[in-house]
Amino acid sequence: MTPISIGHPRILSIEDDLVLGAYVHEQLGRSGFQVTWCQNGQEGLTMAREQAFDVVLMDILLPGMNGLNVLTQLRQSHSTPVVLMSALGAEADRISGFRLGADDYLPKPFSMAELRVRIEAILRRVALDRRPPLEPAVVAVDSLRFDDEGFEVFYGEQAAGLTRSEYRLLDTLNRNGDEVLSKAFLYQHVLQRGYAAHDRSLDMHISQIRRKLKAIGYTEREVRTVWGKGYVLSADHEVG
Repeated sequence: MTPISIGHPRILSIEDDLVLGAYVHEQLGRSGFQVTWCQNGQEGLTMAREQAFDVVLMDILLPGMNGLNVLTQLRQSHSTPVVLMSALGAEADRISGFRLGADDYLPKPFSMAELRVRIEAILRRVALDRRPPLEPAVVAVDSLRFDDEGFEVFYGEQAAGLTRSEYRLLDTLNRNGDEVLSKAFLYQHVLQRGYAAHDRSLDMHISQIRRKLKAIGYTEREVRTVWGKGYVLSADHEVG
């Protein structure tokens, strides 16, 4: 696991657009971040592996090695939070990014205020992850086991392979029993930022949780959508 730096948060920006890259570098620097900027995927991957960064900002369309390939290789050894950026805007690209372990997705064009909000939310989530658990590290609920130290759930001996954001979401739903939790609550409590109607990050995380629980054969409960209200982890098909 990559250690979190002390002092100014360290940001790695992987962006081949010279104008945008320079602008992000300058503006985040003025906001108190320590920014390293590189312009191609292979160089970015090497830096992310060899140095400790708090957040990686990465375009998807990069020369040489695209952002999704960089993310795939980075996740083999590092859990550094990654925010993907792309002007593509296609649903398939967002799904691919989250499936490969991205922590967030920011469509271009975006404002610097929005970028700072996303980075600060990730830093708050990381700080929460680093706090020692108040309860036993491994908790069993029906046949699903929650491991707070490893940010993972197990069904039998099979791990679901959740990202930290996915684990936090599932754990929060689990702790609230059959209570339906609103999108606004989950954004604020789990993703550490406000809810915006155009933001699909929560939906993508929920979709990945469903896919991963199904893949390990867990069917006792399911993350269900209660239209107009939010989400609930329940065995009841008639919730809401």
